[in-house]
Amino acid sequence: MTYGTAISSKAEIVGTQRDKKKPVTGRNIVYLVNPISGTSKKDSLLKVIESISRQQKLQYEIIPTNASGNYDFLKEKIYSDHITDVIIIGGDGTVNQVIEALHSQPVNFGIIPFGSGNGLALAAGIPRKPRQAFELVLEGKASAVDAFKINGRFSCMLSGLGFDAQVAHDFAAKASRGLLTYTQQSLMNYFKAQPYQFEILLDDFSFFTDAFFISIANGNQFGNNVTIAPQASLQDGLLDVVIVQKMNKARLPFAILRQIRGNNQLQQLVDDMSQKNILYFQTPGLTIRNPKLAPLHVDGEPRDTAAELKIEVLPNCFRLIRPQA
Repeated sequence: MTYGTAISSKAEIVGTQRDKKKPVTGRNIVYLVNPISGTSKKDSLLKVIESISRQQKLQYEIIPTNASGNYDFLKEKIYSDHITDVIIIGGDGTVNQVIEALHSQPVNFGIIPFGSGNGLALAAGIPRKPRQAFELVLEGKASAVDAFKINGRFSCMLSGLGFDAQVAHDFAAKASRGLLTYTQQSLMNYFKAQPYQFEILLDDFSFFTDAFFISIANGNQFGNNVTIAPQASLQDGLLDVVIVQKMNKARLPFAILRQIRGNNQLQQLVDDMSQKNILYFQTPGLTIRNPKLAPLHVDGEPRDTAAELKIEVLPNCFRLIRPQA
């Protein structure tokens, strides 16, 4: 068995013959690389990954991701080749697709951030610099992480309705990506933003609200180190829900800033509905009725919205390599 291969096509991967009877000892890693995310720095990183993987006598392959998110071929490979780790080199969209497809498989996941937001990686404490993130991968210490579903759609980071979802839809339509484009779209939508009507249904009670946006978070990140849910944990079995209610637009940036700084924690939800601009609470699940069909994003990617959305946590859904406490 060889210790390294060049980037292969799917046909070449499926056709690779391995000894299926002899179990692999030690780690056997698949590096999944998004060929279009990041910059030319990724090529130099891949050379480092290959060099160090060989030095450490790791069994590995480097495989390109695919836009369709179909990784059935990799499910077969995990069992036939005794893959132990799937390392994702890309941004939030790639992370979502890969983990959604493979979270039920007996592998550890790692992330080397190469996107514009890198929400899950930053929430998990994974270094933003790719070389440092790769060093963390080499340590190989994984722990269980929650995820959640929105009307059956898988989400492992942060999803939402309203203003930020509209930004995601407009951002996806742009030819150029990156933080500058995202900021431009955010500013344009800010001046056009109007609140949407929602009904929030929890186990104990329900309430109506007019809100600019609702965020449902597993971690604490919007991305780019912007903290939206300060109490969030990746493994507490709870979703963190942030509702930015109708207010004077001049106050909106300051209210969000207080939330980011952690100065707007929920005390009593019932009282806060009339007293606070931003509601923040934790729950294992909820239903959101969305009569005005506010736009939806799932892990930063635009998705078709619905008049009613059922949201439920998936505790201990997958194992992620991250710094250990």
